[in-house]
Amino acid sequence: MTIAGSDPSGGAGIQADIKAISACGVYAEAVITSLTSQNTLGVQGVLNTPADVVRTQAESVLNDLGCDSMKTGMLPTSDIIETVADLIRRYTIPHVVVDPVAISTSGAKLISDEAIVSLRTKLIPLSEIVTPNLHEAEILSGVKIKTHSDYRQAADKILALGANSVLIKGGHLEDELLIDTLYCKDGRVFDYKNMRINTPNTHGTGCTLSASISAFLARGFELPEAVGLAIEYLHNAIKCGADNVCGKGHGPVHHFWNVWK
Repeated sequence: MTIAGSDPSGGAGIQADIKAISACGVYAEAVITSLTSQNTLGVQGVLNTPADVVRTQAESVLNDLGCDSMKTGMLPTSDIIETVADLIRRYTIPHVVVDPVAISTSGAKLISDEAIVSLRTKLIPLSEIVTPNLHEAEILSGVKIKTHSDYRQAADKILALGANSVLIKGGHLEDELLIDTLYCKDGRVFDYKNMRINTPNTHGTGCTLSASISAFLARGFELPEAVGLAIEYLHNAIKCGADNVCGKGHGPVHHFWNVWK
């Protein structure tokens, strides 16, 4: 199940999640938290879903189909975050991937300051893994991240919030060698390395990665392997979508590279 906002351009949010989950071999369920008006150039408007409607969407699906793994994306208000946290507890969701969506690729702020507090105190403590980009890791941890050596301090702060693990993504650094690092509460650390692909087509990469991690967890992979498989899937989606002309700004990745090459 993905609980996130809608992107009508199809590159991020619920639409990207459904594509990624499906491409990774898992059935996708979707609960919409917000209707955004956006494209590859930016976000032009947002209409948030009432928290009680988020609840009834999720309950309808959970009471019928169940859920092997859940990922959360854009949760724009405190009420929605607290609703999702309650659902996770009541339905004992086995795997919870929290993508702390706060800022879009184009730089638009997507959630309120109050919601960030609720994210830190209500939802992250229930997560198996949190997947912030560097800007989101800075917001959650209060640590300024300029190089890979800063990851550890930020990760420790996020783990202290109650997360079981945190994957800090290096895509916003300017290094040619990108390092995503998984820090686990039990002390294990895993580095995943890829060379940068120079392309503007990076819309929805965070959504795609967290959704594919959730899919591989649903399929029964252990967390470090699920993360590795998801990073490999995303790297290929970026590579195969690098030359696509789709929109005038940050275009989408090729979610179905493994089906239609």
